[in-house]
Amino acid sequence: MKIHILGICGTFMGGIAGLAREAGHEVSGSDAQVYPPMSDQLRALDIELQEGYLPEHLDPEPDCVVVGNVMSRGNPAIEAVLDKGLRYTSGPQWLHENILQERWVLAVAGTHGKTTTTSMLAWILEDAGLNPGFLVGGVPENFGCSARLGEGPFFVVEADEYDTAFFDKRSKFVHYHPRTLVLNNLEFDHADIFDDLAAIQRQFHHLLRTVPGNGLIIHPTGEPNLDTVLEMGCWTPVESLGQGGDWQYRLLREDGSVFEVMLGDEVVGTVKWDMIGLHNVNNGLAALAAARHAGVPVASGIEALGRFKGVKRRMQLRGELGGVRVYDDFAHHPTAITSTIDGLRNRVGQERIIAVLEPRSNTMRMGVYQEALADSLAGADEVHMLDPGDLGWDLQAAMCSLGEKAKVYSDIEKLLSFLIQVVRENDHILIMSNGGFGGLIERLLEGLESRARTT
Repeated sequence: MKIHILGICGTFMGGIAGLAREAGHEVSGSDAQVYPPMSDQLRALDIELQEGYLPEHLDPEPDCVVVGNVMSRGNPAIEAVLDKGLRYTSGPQWLHENILQERWVLAVAGTHGKTTTTSMLAWILEDAGLNPGFLVGGVPENFGCSARLGEGPFFVVEADEYDTAFFDKRSKFVHYHPRTLVLNNLEFDHADIFDDLAAIQRQFHHLLRTVPGNGLIIHPTGEPNLDTVLEMGCWTPVESLGQGGDWQYRLLREDGSVFEVMLGDEVVGTVKWDMIGLHNVNNGLAALAAARHAGVPVASGIEALGRFKGVKRRMQLRGELGGVRVYDDFAHHPTAITSTIDGLRNRVGQERIIAVLEPRSNTMRMGVYQEALADSLAGADEVHMLDPGDLGWDLQAAMCSLGEKAKVYSDIEKLLSFLIQVVRENDHILIMSNGGFGGLIERLLEGLESRARTT
């Protein structure tokens, strides 16, 4: 079958393209911006890429057009699909009908930690010899790719609550029909498509309706927003994580790099790994619980976590020059920013943490988080923010409670220049963005290397 994917260079749609190619389909795609690394990954799979959304990209006509959720009416390619009467579907629907239908689906949903938890779970199953398929919204270092078919019955998927397509406004995850479902947490997000928290909770309730009675739902204690969802209706056994839950932990190191795993009051093993932060401890517990439901003994899961290498752009150490460490992290919500900084603080002690943030997500740009943003950054020693100029709210005013330790820049060149001048040995530069940040990390590392040569 010849498949053309609109919006192919997004992480999710790129994963769909890879799965379709691996399944033997002829795959091509279009996107507004075709650039590395996704473009390189797709071309390596012999997938034809075209820049822009031109009607002629659909000649000769494909058997099916898979439409990404970035596409909307008025787009020339979408109008051509409709005018020609071409068969079209969404990425999540294609995934369900062509990949997930006969699989045991393990899905990870929630506002934070989806990518990391999904990667941990896929790795535990892989380490146990189960050869799972997976689709992750990032690149797990243990695999080096964001998606694969796998050969066993299990498929692990990151279950995003964002809407499906211009013609299907349900959340993506209602298409996946998981047997094992992890609910990490739930906060208000995606203000561009959800009016309020209740609207997101309704979508999560719809997800719960798809989990069979012989499945399992895993959720944390102390999450009232998820408790509300469960109270709306739950027809599946549940296991809880955290204080007073079925699965608990006891920290042996404050940074979360060593902790005991407890089932009830019984210690069943100790995780020693390279990850840090309480959020990752909770992610690890969720992955262990989900893997056990798929038949992996807890002891085996604990050993696998010790070999987990993390995910690109999730507290990823990108380089160390002159004693300065530069990290790349995807955090763009106040809760995630706080967790990331706290985890790093528990690892580095009193050494300086310089937080650098690009407020790029749709919800951030709409100003939904402006009142919580300064508090989320307070654990850093210095804060540097890039103001894109079209936020619609005053970033400088939002940072005023941080005093002199917070600086706002309207020009990325000035931000870069200042960072290169101000950093010193034993500093930790934490760069947070859900985008490319104008290549800031690569340019910063180049600048630090040049500085080291001249001194």
